[in-house]
Amino acid sequence: MKDQAWIANPVRCRTAPRLSVVVPFYNVADYLKDCLESLARQTFRDFEAILVDDGSRDQSARIARAFCERDPRFRIVTQENQGLGPARNTGVRHSEGEYLTFVDSDDLVAPHAYEAMVRSLDETGSSLVGGNARRFNNTSGVRLAYLHRSIFTKDRPATHILEYPALALDRMVWNKVYRRSFWDEFKLEFPPIRYEDYPVTLKAHLDAVTVDCLAAPVYFWRERESGESITQQKFQYGNLADRITSAEMVLDLVDARAPELRDRVHRHFTEIDLATVVQAFATAEEHERQPLVELGQRLTHRLDPRVLAGTSSYDRLQYRALEAGDVDLLRRLAEFRAEGGLTGGARARRHGLLPWRYENDYPAAASASTMPRQLYRLPRKELDLHTTVAQYRWDDDALVIRGSAEIRHLPTGDNSALRLTLVHGNHRVTLPVERFTTRDSHREQALVGFETRVPRAALAALPANVPGVTIRVDLRVGMLRRSGKLRHPLPGNAQNATGSWVTDDTWIQPGTTGTGEIILRRMLRPVELTGATVDDGEVVFAGRIPATLDGAHLRLTRSSGTVRVPVQTQPEGERVRFTARLPLPELIDTTSPDDPFTLRTVRVPSIDAGQGTKLLLATGLAAPVSVVHKDRVVTITRSVGQYVNIFEGPMRLRADEVQAVGDRLMVRGRLWDDADPGVIVWRRFVDEADHHVDVPCPVRRVDGGWSAEVDLTDLLIGQAARQPGSDLLADWTLWVLPPGDETPYALAADPFLIARLPVDVDLGERAVSLRPRAGRLHLEVR
Repeated sequence: MKDQAWIANPVRCRTAPRLSVVVPFYNVADYLKDCLESLARQTFRDFEAILVDDGSRDQSARIARAFCERDPRFRIVTQENQGLGPARNTGVRHSEGEYLTFVDSDDLVAPHAYEAMVRSLDETGSSLVGGNARRFNNTSGVRLAYLHRSIFTKDRPATHILEYPALALDRMVWNKVYRRSFWDEFKLEFPPIRYEDYPVTLKAHLDAVTVDCLAAPVYFWRERESGESITQQKFQYGNLADRITSAEMVLDLVDARAPELRDRVHRHFTEIDLATVVQAFATAEEHERQPLVELGQRLTHRLDPRVLAGTSSYDRLQYRALEAGDVDLLRRLAEFRAEGGLTGGARARRHGLLPWRYENDYPAAASASTMPRQLYRLPRKELDLHTTVAQYRWDDDALVIRGSAEIRHLPTGDNSALRLTLVHGNHRVTLPVERFTTRDSHREQALVGFETRVPRAALAALPANVPGVTIRVDLRVGMLRRSGKLRHPLPGNAQNATGSWVTDDTWIQPGTTGTGEIILRRMLRPVELTGATVDDGEVVFAGRIPATLDGAHLRLTRSSGTVRVPVQTQPEGERVRFTARLPLPELIDTTSPDDPFTLRTVRVPSIDAGQGTKLLLATGLAAPVSVVHKDRVVTITRSVGQYVNIFEGPMRLRADEVQAVGDRLMVRGRLWDDADPGVIVWRRFVDEADHHVDVPCPVRRVDGGWSAEVDLTDLLIGQAARQPGSDLLADWTLWVLPPGDETPYALAADPFLIARLPVDVDLGERAVSLRPRAGRLHLEVR
């Protein structure tokens, strides 16, 4: 059937729009309205949206038509189902804009995205522009997209893939705006397969004269709780076949036009796509296993053997089994990984004849001759130190740190010894250590836990030129010794540590370096917020800055721009006290919030004294300060590093406090008005499906707030089997079901609450932990 245009409003402006937005859709009734709303909220108004109905059988077309009737910039094209790539091609044929972009119908676009991208192309004349992306859903919140966070690290106008090779891994088409003349000149078109983005994107990067890169997030990529999307069906054979076909197209392009990108692209396909093929053996039906072998061999025969040889021992074992066609070993290895066998690194076993040599305790081939024994060998360098920090706590005399330390692959018992040392330059301070049994990285009980105390006096005595101190860990297990820096803070308190004054002028802030090492940062007379109040419709900020920064301004920065706020100052010795007043309406943005999912904008205040900006440390806040203005909530709170953040968003419930007493868990927060807050439930999704189980929590109004209490034993009834690759029996998320037809949402936790988590409850045979995950509350049952 030929595609047909259906136009809700026949009266259209004859002037071609500057931007054409192509939105194919197929059976996405649950998500399409939100996607189109994010387009309608764009601050760039001169666009057309071509909605391509690819044979939908649900209510998607009705939703699209209603949008077309409401907004003449939207029009619909219908066709029989052909798949995403052909549907995009149909949308291109019906588009008229100077620029061209694509949106997947379950995703969202940041409100300022097209304004920023079109402006960039107008200024540079580049062929295309790409921006950063975020992943999101309700239960996991909003977080950085894996590849995009390492590619779009800063603004790079008028660059090129051969100048900036990281763009070789920029696989997606939807975080970009293309010049339409460029698209037509090089005859860009999507192939009729899944994973159609990468061949088109790479060709565009190679054909482009120049490319603009934007660090700001422009696109929000949905990760469905239901597991229905193309990428979440990744282990299905048809999906994998298209994935390999797409990879072959990309490899052909690299070989023909950009051999200098070969190593980077081959490593990427080895780590991502080939790893997905071999992992599919864990769930493949028997009749699919031999075709899977052939599929994997198609890719390995194209990949550089040097790249394959540089992978982990486990991956090399899988790839050798793939080459040998050992279906049984491939299945056993994939099941081993899926069941969590690689968590913390597989356990080591001593060589039968050479006791000083270790081997990985991987599943073995049925025949010893099938796989070389050396593939199981565990290099001693992989028996490395692994540490975590679970909690920081300040008392009168010291900073108390609880964590774990072990040597990967080895059990830790009474034959071990642990030493911790505070390090700054050549100076060393030995710290006291108390050890205890807790779960190790293999989720087994072992003598890996420790608690140490860092004296306030030692921190106060640091030389003035020392910006921070680290902690050295020395661990012996048997005759094996390993040393390194304390690393890896766990979610909750350790990643959101609270600092403290150790002298009148010196603040110590626990944090991490760029390489993950724990550092206790020393801040001498930091720029700080000592208080925040609301007075007569204005937010009043009070703080202190060093006297050298007198004459400064307060800057409020959001992803879409920055405003300057004048401050009033008063000298106070070596410091200056300041106040700044900002009317509440200037903090409200209902039409174009930066986050199209939460409909929230985050502003980061800093002090600008003409010598660069300095973030405001939240020394004077022990709890969030919130105020309602015209159906929006403004909250002054803290960031991960205890700097000040200002959140502005809709009047949704928020968790500010939790309390566990016996078998009962209570969550509390503020009520913003007298309206019905709705129903609060603990929810878990079943078998990666839309089906979910809810356990309601009675909601009570208490002193202008709400509280929701649950009997934790109710969350232990009817549990599913252990989740693959995990020791979790269930993962519950706290949801709000608003009254009427409002959309349910997962309850967000304030950062001050996150800094007090996790909360652990022992229920006998089961353990329950309340933990934060991307700002959401999760109850994990083990």
